[in-house]
Amino acid sequence: MATSYDYAPLFRSSVGFDRVFNLLENAQRARSISDWPPYDIIKTGEDTYRITVAVAGFSQDDLNLTFQSNLLTIIGNKGETQSESYLHRGIAGRPFEHRFELADHVRVSGADLTNGLLSIDLVREIPEAMKPRKIDIRTNAQLAKSASAPQIETQKAA
Repeated sequence: MATSYDYAPLFRSSVGFDRVFNLLENAQRARSISDWPPYDIIKTGEDTYRITVAVAGFSQDDLNLTFQSNLLTIIGNKGETQSESYLHRGIAGRPFEHRFELADHVRVSGADLTNGLLSIDLVREIPEAMKPRKIDIRTNAQLAKSASAPQIETQKAA
């Protein structure tokens, strides 16, 4: 049973959080999509992550990864070969699509396919302009001194 949430009251009392509400709505809709193939999301460091998807039977050519506007999409589409006659088919090879909403400043740093596991490495790189910076606190005496300093230099030059 899917539960639906109404975010309208939050829209009335907040400004600039549209993206957060959209993420919540998208996550709610994505729950109805199949979780096949299984995957793990691992935090490998302070600012690094890894998504590992079990893609047994898929080759590198059968997989397509795209990253655009904070959305990582993994698509698997295996070409069917009718020449083989299965007595039992237990290894699923059906097409799939997984979508992952990534936070701002998170980018894909690499991908690797080994032993049927697709590993996608992610890193969060916050621009220098957005990192916290220390602000020096000056006293009134320092402010007065720095305000009078340019005037003294001007008088010396004249």
